[in-house]
Amino acid sequence: MNLFATVLTHIAPSANYRGESLENVAAMQKITIGRFDYPIISPEAMRNAIRDILSGYPGVECNRERLGDEEQLTVEFKDYPDAERYADDFLMGWLIAQGKKERVEIRNRIKCAGRDVERFTFRRDSVLRMNLAVALEPFRHSTVFTQSPQHSDDSPWKNADQSQLLHRETAVTAFQYPFAVNLADCKTEEQKCWMKLLLKAIGELNGVAGNHARSYFEMAPASIVVRLTSQLVAGYDTYGFEIRDAGTGGVGKGVHDFPEVIDGILHDPPDHCGREFHIGGKIVKDLSDGKCEKLKNAGVELDRSPQRLLQAISKKLFNGEAREGN
Repeated sequence: MNLFATVLTHIAPSANYRGESLENVAAMQKITIGRFDYPIISPEAMRNAIRDILSGYPGVECNRERLGDEEQLTVEFKDYPDAERYADDFLMGWLIAQGKKERVEIRNRIKCAGRDVERFTFRRDSVLRMNLAVALEPFRHSTVFTQSPQHSDDSPWKNADQSQLLHRETAVTAFQYPFAVNLADCKTEEQKCWMKLLLKAIGELNGVAGNHARSYFEMAPASIVVRLTSQLVAGYDTYGFEIRDAGTGGVGKGVHDFPEVIDGILHDPPDHCGREFHIGGKIVKDLSDGKCEKLKNAGVELDRSPQRLLQAISKKLFNGEAREGN
């Protein structure tokens, strides 16, 4: 069985970036969709944050750690990859880019360490598949100005001799991103535990922003749509969330909707099997009582809390209660 999901974050001011500055402008990463540029956040940034969250759970051991006090992005590995020992190796895979001679040396080291050389691989695909987080609102060329102060001559160290005026590109938006996992990859009880913790980590995903030293932007779901199916594809637009203006104004006041899935389930005949879908968060709060009742009658599981929904899905998946359409 496969799990497909799309997460929609809350709306908030965002200054997420990780990359080169344009002169003294800290630029957000963007892609062009149609005629407009939309801010994005890379799946690599989210995966790194998930690693950090997983490593903080009791009893979970991760192989890779990002070192923060280095001149450039730097990671450190405890050991050669081991999908049976390390949660991040199992969930996110690896690639050891070595030539033929180096591969022989590595296999010898692994054999000397008492590991099964026959089961070792130099690459392994990720169990967790993610794509770009894309903003729902196009970039409006908003820039915030901040000032870096001059350091006095009496300071024991200096970053700059003069005060600097800094530009920071900023957007007020929500982001949506899809993820998918093949549940057949979970073969041992420990791997099933790691998968449950992965869903928990996505439910409380934070610390993703490249500017998170100063900026706070949650990547946890405000709304989420999940499909459990034997299909190899999601079968719907994985960037299908919309936020409609409710007319009340203010940040985060729009109505969350996923028309392709919700209207498709309620269509006669239905486009999707309702029993395969689990929907949670603000999108459920924004549904009318009539639509909620119809979706429940179609077999959709609804929950006003996305975190509670992910927890319920974990229990169904790993306690043999997962539902699948006919």
